[in-house]
Amino acid sequence: MKKLIAMLLALVMVLGLAACGSSTPTETEAPAATGAAGETQAAANTPAGEGRVYYLNFKPEADAALQELAALYIEQTGVPVKVVTAASGTYSDTLTAEMAKSEAPTVFNIGNMSGLKDWDEYALDLTDTALAGELSTDDFNLYNEAGELKAMGHCYESFGIIVNTALLEKAGHSLEEITNFETLKAVADDIHARSAELGFDAFSASGLDSSSSWRFSGHLANMPLAYEFRDDGVVEQPATITGAYMDNFRSIWDLYITDTSADPKSLSTSTADESKAQFTEGKAVFYQNGTWEYAGLLEAGMNSEDLAMIPIYCGVEGEEEAGLCSGTENCWAVNSQVSEADQQASLDFLYWLVTDEVAAQKMVDTLGALPFKSAPEPTNVFLADGNRMLEEGKYTVAWAFNHTPNVDSWRATVVTALAAYSADPTDANWEQVVSAFVDGWAIEYNMVNG
Repeated sequence: MKKLIAMLLALVMVLGLAACGSSTPTETEAPAATGAAGETQAAANTPAGEGRVYYLNFKPEADAALQELAALYIEQTGVPVKVVTAASGTYSDTLTAEMAKSEAPTVFNIGNMSGLKDWDEYALDLTDTALAGELSTDDFNLYNEAGELKAMGHCYESFGIIVNTALLEKAGHSLEEITNFETLKAVADDIHARSAELGFDAFSASGLDSSSSWRFSGHLANMPLAYEFRDDGVVEQPATITGAYMDNFRSIWDLYITDTSADPKSLSTSTADESKAQFTEGKAVFYQNGTWEYAGLLEAGMNSEDLAMIPIYCGVEGEEEAGLCSGTENCWAVNSQVSEADQQASLDFLYWLVTDEVAAQKMVDTLGALPFKSAPEPTNVFLADGNRMLEEGKYTVAWAFNHTPNVDSWRATVVTALAAYSADPTDANWEQVVSAFVDGWAIEYNMVNG
């Protein structure tokens, strides 16, 4: 029945796409491989079979790299590989249409648990595959209710507290001192107390202007959400939240707005550019942001050897073992409805992507961090920090904020409450922040879901 429905939906979509002509996937011909690329051990051990690979790509920015890799793999193995990239914002519709075709994708993307519910029937169990054996962490994978590994996270991004290690050392401290909220606060308090003498402060401005507020209503808000969802086993959007970790959120927010040169009363108009400038100009040691900020910091004149990223500590028990807040919507699935030869060809290709020296380097250069044992270190220092923490066995703080209902409206209410509390940090005003979180969540959920 599901296949029939999918085929009917696909027919409707194909007709619609033919009418508007704006959302079709782009199928780029794999260019001829250039240069005499040496055959690595992984490629030499990949036998040419009768199967085919049709990779329906989720990330438009990765299209060129995947086309090059497809051509290289064809040259080395003779296995036919086709890469089709869906137009931005159309992946779900494109996938439904392509899956109804006689030669459907053999590799596709499932972004989250909601997507897995839709495509579980079409996803091969990857549990005992050689590809799964190459994983360096299980944190980004999607499992169905039967415990089967149905989609494998193959790249990720992270956010945390960016540190200017040169300034930290100038203040007489080191990264090794900071292992939890207590030690972070001790270091930040000391730097703030001596800011006039040092010429810099602990934290850059926690601006709540619209250009900056997402760092806190989204990413910092992730901390209480992630730990609550961890405790309650939440893996998809809940109708309500309890706010069990709101005291921890208050602790880290108080540190942000106290150990800084920024006036807490003016945060509602403080911008992202101002916060970044304070950090890049050497006026602050700590700056909350993500791995995506790395290139911009280098462009602003900072040195890679003076940069590091540490977890956002907020006083949760056991957080000494925490890693960065990391997540992805990029999870490989192999089509269980295609032939066994196509399935094996697809598994072989994905294995080659993350184990072949040339291919893995290209993947890292394009996507950043890959959670696989053989993947080379990314040049992005923050991603390398995240990889190191995973290798040390630190747990990943999940991206729980992805479950936020009516996200823009919920965040706007939280920002308003945070601004009021920052200007006048009383218990009564903090209760308004808690209400914006907890009551606001239920209100937005009901507004969206009825």
